[in-house]
Amino acid sequence: MAATNKKAMSIGIFLALSFLGVLLLIFSPVFGEGKNGLQFSDELFNKLSKGSSYFIPKVAQSSQKLAGRDFSLTVRMEKPEQAQKAVQVLTAAGVQAEEAAAEVKVSGDLGRLLSMVLQDSDAMYRNDGKTVAGRYGFDEREVMATWWTLLKQFDKELKKGGKIEEAKVVNDVMKKAVEAAYNFYGIEAQKVTDKAGLMAGLLLFYVAYTMWWGFAIFYLFEGFGLTMKKAKVKKEV
Repeated sequence: MAATNKKAMSIGIFLALSFLGVLLLIFSPVFGEGKNGLQFSDELFNKLSKGSSYFIPKVAQSSQKLAGRDFSLTVRMEKPEQAQKAVQVLTAAGVQAEEAAAEVKVSGDLGRLLSMVLQDSDAMYRNDGKTVAGRYGFDEREVMATWWTLLKQFDKELKKGGKIEEAKVVNDVMKKAVEAAYNFYGIEAQKVTDKAGLMAGLLLFYVAYTMWWGFAIFYLFEGFGLTMKKAKVKKEV
């Protein structure tokens, strides 16, 4: 199909080719340490997200209310090996734990237990996995995964027993401390205020780049004579 509007076609071709050129640049490993544009921006937003997700001090204040409060629960792990690791971390945290098949019977001071979980979470948040691994004798990620599984079961059992206050604190520790520490482990935390200019620039570029392609399509269609016009209103006879 021949172009009917050469000026519009030229603008459309220029916008389309420049868009593809920038897209090629984005996927090129030229953004430091062999990263492409997507990897660079993803890493940046992960760092900023971690810097905005440090809730451990606030959760620690809530968990202090449970200091000296005894509890006794029986939880089931998926595999016997998980139960063995659960006993290791629980015993090191200063509570009594016994393993039978895939079940773990645990009792002790709930506040003291959560304090240890928060201590591990804080170390992991600061990327100090060696301290956590050395405390229990196995990989730090497995330690946090074990804590997460235990707290999930604690939350469930405490709710069954009507201990809503305890369950809420346990759930907060699990989600706001253990999950955050595990998910962001190995990532350097940065504050949004320190990268405000770069973040705003990336967001503006995203909006402009989306419109860029939209205008390219618009002018290409116009170049081919494919335009939208308001339909004429038919007059009744």
